[in-house]
Order: sequence, then C-alpha cells, then structure tokens
Amino acid sequence: TGTGVEFTESLAVVGNRRVRLFDLPGTYSLNPSDEAEAVTRRWLDDQVVEGAFHMNTAWYLKAGPTREVEPHVHDTDEIIGFFGSNPENPWDLGGEVEIYLEDERHTITRSAMIFVPAGMRHCPLVLRRVDRPIFHFTTVTGHTYGKTAAE
Repeated sequence: TGTGVEFTESLAVVGNRRVRLFDLPGTYSLNPSDEAEAVTRRWLDDQVVEGAFHMNTAWYLKAGPTREVEPHVHDTDEIIGFFGSNPENPWDLGGEVEIYLEDERHTITRSAMIFVPAGMRHCPLVLRRVDRPIFHFTTVTGHTYGKTAAE
C-alpha cells in the first residue's frame, strides 16, 4: 500500500499570467495508491505554467521498475539526474540505477547527470538497489514531455 501525502496548491499571478503552484513533499512510492500520492508525479511544463520547459523531480525510496520501462526518443534534448542523499559523501548515490542509452547498458552508483541528445534511444530505467533515498530529476528543453517509442 502507498502512503498518502499532504500537499498545498495555490494560484499566483506572474506578470499577466495566472499560474498554479504545488508544494509537494516528494514521491513515497513508484506506484501511487491514491490521488494524494499521485499528485507528487505532476510535472512542471507548458500545461502547468505557460511557456515553461518540462521538469520532473522525485525521491526514489525503494528498488524496482520505474514508469520508463520501454525504450523511447524525444524530439528535444533531455538531462537526467540522480543524486545521493548522504551529506558526508554527496557523490555516493546510495544505490544502483540501470539505464540504457541506445543499446548500451550503464550502471550508475555515484551521483550523476546524463545528457541525452534529441533522437537518442534511451531506457528502460531500473532501480536495482536503493540503500538511501535517491533524488531524481529530468528536464526536457521542449514545453512538454513528448516521447516516441523507439524502433
């Protein structure tokens, strides 16, 4: 079972635009069990704030598959990051993440950022081991997270 989370939502005016702001505590499960937990998966993109590029963040707390199980490509560049949570050694990822770039498997055990150029086939993404929480983010330079299944 998942763990419900509290979040705060408010409206703000930036210039002449109305925007929605979310204060989210993080992802407690890779498979959310209720709407309160699923809201941590909302992304910042052009559908949330007009003109914004895509940005997604999550805390990984346990090993297992992610939502990115199929290889895919984007029509814009992407940066994928993984950061450990050990303040004594921030380079230590505190786990093991596996990601495929083209047909090559990469195992990540240290904090890292990956640049994925537009058109590069990538994924699946698998959390092989999580000893301590791992902070994860993706950012896509396009205004939404569009992907096409890789051939």
